Amino acid sequence: MTRLDETKDFIPVRFAVLTVSDTRGAGDDRSGDTLAARIEAEGHALAARDIVRDERDQIAAKLRDWCAEPEIDVILTTGGTGLTGRDVTVEAHRDVYEKEIEAFGTIFTIVSMKKIGTSAIQSRACAGVAHGTYLFALPGSPGACKDAWDEILKPQFDYRHRPCNFVEIFPRLDEHLRRK
Repeated sequence: MTRLDETKDFIPVRFAVLTVSDTRGAGDDRSGDTLAARIEAEGHALAARDIVRDERDQIAAKLRDWCAEPEIDVILTTGGTGLTGRDVTVEAHRDVYEKEIEAFGTIFTIVSMKKIGTSAIQSRACAGVAHGTYLFALPGSPGACKDAWDEILKPQFDYRHRPCNFVEIFPRLDEHLRRK
């Protein structure tokens, strides 16, 4: 299974958290607060945080802006992954991705099934890579954010995690852009 290689040093990663909501503000963004607290508790940096409305163009624009920011390694969005007409976060993410990480949605569903049963079918959580930056679209509930962080993201963004992790391939995410 998986393990931590204690002979390796921990490498902090720089995260940005984007809450997608028509109704939440800084004072009641429980999902954003959940992610920010977990990021910092693990020794990573919270490099940016914002809230945007459920508008596909606005979400994609913020993702592109943050992907261009060298001080951001990973973008976590929360909200807008459901099935209603206003849920457009997944479409915005896919507008930006160069590559999709298909297994993330599958693994997130498996984790969710253990907590909420077949209701997990209503989430369209997804992930991808763009311009050397990882992007993850998480549901808008604090519980789903906890599950995604605790069960998937926390181990994958720990350089000591074996047999492999997302941190060790950071230098190669944008190698196609450097080739001539």
